Amino acid sequence: MNVIGILEQPRIAESAPLAEKLKAWLAARGVATWTAAPWDDGALPEAPLADTSLLVVLGGDGSTLRAARWTVPHDVPIFGINIGRVGFLSEATPDNWPDKLERVLGGDYWMERRLLLHAELWREGQLIKPFVALNEAVIGRGAQARVIRLHLRVDGDLVTTYIADALIVATPTGSTAYAMAAGGPLMPPQLQNLLIVPVAAHLSLNRPLVLHENARISIQVEMSHEAFLTADGQKSEPVFSGDEVLITKYERACRFARVESPGYFYRRLMGRLGFSWPHV
Repeated sequence: MNVIGILEQPRIAESAPLAEKLKAWLAARGVATWTAAPWDDGALPEAPLADTSLLVVLGGDGSTLRAARWTVPHDVPIFGINIGRVGFLSEATPDNWPDKLERVLGGDYWMERRLLLHAELWREGQLIKPFVALNEAVIGRGAQARVIRLHLRVDGDLVTTYIADALIVATPTGSTAYAMAAGGPLMPPQLQNLLIVPVAAHLSLNRPLVLHENARISIQVEMSHEAFLTADGQKSEPVFSGDEVLITKYERACRFARVESPGYFYRRLMGRLGFSWPHV
């Protein structure tokens, strides 16, 4: 690995000092680095990514979600060091990153590929805005506590109409986020399925649906008040009655450099839920 990018999290005090340690540690091993500390999507320079072998993300899952949108077009893998609150997606901590990153530099790692969503908001036959999401796309009501109607079609056929606060379309990665809080199933990241979970469904289907990876999802929105389409809880756009949201699997996968065994997901999940992992 000739060039490694370091993505700082400017809202976490530990980020900048840790970035300095990383730069010095990598320089001692002959690895060139560049750093960025963006908060909005337009702040990360495009040029370094084209020549970058790995992006080290300092932060939590929110930082990793943002980094995924930048790295995927360039096929740059992510190595996360968790200094945030959750860290489902991170590979290391501030205490053990040198040992794990040393293994990555030595080629002792495996590549995990995670599915992303591509969502498009359409209005009167015009594309309003596209989104890419690693966790989920959500169509939900605005400030008013009033339900919206969401007509779901899969591969061109009408499946059902939801009357709910929101509808979540999630990836396996997103199954441990908002979808889990709304009662959806937990899915390991190796799966390539799409997940649909209604939020507070009223007199309509309230069960999650698991769809095949190449499903073409169409959601037509009907309401008399405001609603929003949100991607990964970070990017949003107002939605109006009659709008259509089209969702498919994104053409590229997000890649993560891993040194833990593939079963890490279950150990980490049980730990986050407060259960101890059995030792036999």
